[in-house]
Amino acid sequence: MVLVYGDNERVLASYPATIGSENTPSPSGEHTIERIARNPNYTYNPEKNFQQGKNTDVLVLPPGPNGPVGTVWIALSKPTFGIHGTPEPSQVSKTTSHGCIRLTNWDAEELADLVTAGVSVRILD
Repeated sequence: MVLVYGDNERVLASYPATIGSENTPSPSGEHTIERIARNPNYTYNPEKNFQQGKNTDVLVLPPGPNGPVGTVWIALSKPTFGIHGTPEPSQVSKTTSHGCIRLTNWDAEELADLVTAGVSVRILD
């Protein structure tokens, strides 16, 4: 779950989420939001990200709701990790990611409206 806290530790929102797998875990600990990108393209770089099959090429996929990161990318201070949407909302809370925090596109959009760069993010094991 992603929980959003406001003043006095009041819960403002909660969202079902998918987290990393045992092989590619989410980065536990304290992080901050670096930036928020709406309708981002998706860049896959096997030297920086996970290895996808035998592909060794950098790939750039165009923006759109069906892209791997959906309609929103919320970049974390841990490079290559973020909170993002998904083109497959039925898979949220049911499968594991490559370490990012995956939300439905509509929840990622709402979260992006609630946070700004510099906001603290705590990922617990």
